[in-house]
Amino acid sequence: MPRFAQRNARIALLLALTLALALAGCNDATTDAAVARRAMAIESADECHLCGMIIANFPGPKGQLYEQGGPQNHKFCSTRDLFAYLLDPEHRHRIQQVWVHDMARAPWEHPGDDAYIDARQAWYVVGSRRKGGMGPTLASFAQQADADAFARQYGGRLYRFQQIDLALLSSMGF
Repeated sequence: MPRFAQRNARIALLLALTLALALAGCNDATTDAAVARRAMAIESADECHLCGMIIANFPGPKGQLYEQGGPQNHKFCSTRDLFAYLLDPEHRHRIQQVWVHDMARAPWEHPGDDAYIDARQAWYVVGSRRKGGMGPTLASFAQQADADAFARQYGGRLYRFQQIDLALLSSMGF
């Protein structure tokens, strides 16, 4: 085989290997992004990612999230702290998965680790008389009917995940 043909064959092989590696890399990234992470158990010494308070010491719904590219689960002592973190422009677009307690399935004083739901699908009651880890909180529910019943009993208004913004959090007071 002439030297010119050998050189072209090597270049073609090198390009094919590079393309194969690039496609494999894309597949790994897609797989990593699609990996479903889960909410973790709240341990007795876990601290709130936002305020540093011991999470287990406080009543009401809690939250957890993963950011894109980050292996660590961030836990929050209240849904209010969770939303304050995820609505921050620095974090808002990096949130991969986020969970809150379904308070229809969990006791207010000590919500269990088996009651987490997708926060983006939840219903929230804001302005109720029930207090969470940071005082006023967003009571979270999987079903609208449960959120309505909670609001009738404890006051407050219903919101969906997309309706919650920093102005609403600020209006909740302390």
